[in-house]
Amino acid sequence: MDGGPMSQRQPAIVFIFITLFLDIFGIGLIVPVLPGLVEKMVGGNEETTSHMVGWLVALYALMQFLFSPVLGSLSDRFGRRPVILLSLLGSGLDYLLLAWAPSLWWLFLGRIISGITAANFTAASAYIADITPPEKRAHGFGIIGAAFGLGFIAGPAVGGLVSEYGRHLMGDYGLRLPFILAAGVTLLNWVYGVFVLPESLTKENRRPFHWESAHPIKSIKSLSRWPVVLSLSGVHFLMNLTHTIYPSLWVLYTKKRYGWGELDVGLSLGFVGIMSAIVQGGLAGRIIGFLGDRRGLLLGFALMTVAMVGYGLAPNGFVIYVVMFVGAFSGIAGPAAQAIITKKVGATEQGEVQGALNSVASVAGIVGPIVWTWMFAYSVSDERKIHVPGIAFIVAGILTFGAMLLGRWALRGEKIGAAKALETPFPLRDDPPA
Repeated sequence: MDGGPMSQRQPAIVFIFITLFLDIFGIGLIVPVLPGLVEKMVGGNEETTSHMVGWLVALYALMQFLFSPVLGSLSDRFGRRPVILLSLLGSGLDYLLLAWAPSLWWLFLGRIISGITAANFTAASAYIADITPPEKRAHGFGIIGAAFGLGFIAGPAVGGLVSEYGRHLMGDYGLRLPFILAAGVTLLNWVYGVFVLPESLTKENRRPFHWESAHPIKSIKSLSRWPVVLSLSGVHFLMNLTHTIYPSLWVLYTKKRYGWGELDVGLSLGFVGIMSAIVQGGLAGRIIGFLGDRRGLLLGFALMTVAMVGYGLAPNGFVIYVVMFVGAFSGIAGPAAQAIITKKVGATEQGEVQGALNSVASVAGIVGPIVWTWMFAYSVSDERKIHVPGIAFIVAGILTFGAMLLGRWALRGEKIGAAKALETPFPLRDDPPA
């Protein structure tokens, strides 16, 4: 289905929402079990496991850094639909590879493939920008967050359950069952997209592909054409740098400090998903509509700072859940930032800009996992007399506070006035389920 203008924006948003939900569900399935699988492959050494998990996450981000601008620019040339579909097909086949990986090096190969094909968010962000008017994009980008949240309600919880009971029935091979399930869900998502997902980019808004705009370094440099976007790309970097602490450390940290297993981790991430879906799918557009993009961005980062420090200091699992509740409202920062950025960019350049921003995020994804896992491994090493496993989260909180200050500086010339209070960008009955 190609090309003409989208006559009904709401159905298109539903299509992209379901596509992203199923994709995130597949990713969420393996989050609780990947560190355990690595631990088995390296012989149970805690410090080595931390480092290997960090390198696996960083390698995934490196591939995104190299290939996201290419795929973003290709989506400007050929449309969003083919990029999303190719990404889903590659991810589904990659999960099958990971399910049968006989050694650590096969896991590394799998992460390379999944990183190359992980263009969903670049193309999905451009897709939302294509079909949503500028004044309603904060709500539109909240849809992406809602899909992320709902995917993480079911994904980690199901992954934890499948691996927990799979290990009782099948031993260590139970750790691989979530990969098989993720492959099935992702390939089902691909089939769904082939038959249902419409194209969002009209033919008149497409432009020729240029390798110069697809080069990752030049892609980032191209952001200098929009001064506010360039400044906010620094905010985007710090936000993603601190968020890499979750896939890098959450399983290792909660196991070390609170004795959590795969099921506990899955349930905690499921709770995060529920709160994220409520905030980003139902409340983000309303909060940002009331406060305005600028205030929404700053409030989001303030809450994120509190949450990061709270995770590092929480004495028990109950307090962790209280912190997760507060931290969920920091999810307004992402949609607010995206809304500001897309308003500064023309319709023919959304894919290029989203690809460049994804490259910025990928740089953070390369650096962050290595830094956080090194910091965690150092803090819990047997050589240390005092173990402070939460120090990485406290440092992340400091960086998040820095992101808030940078965002305030970047938007110093922007109007502060809020939009109409409580104005909803779309009718309530048409909002995705939260």
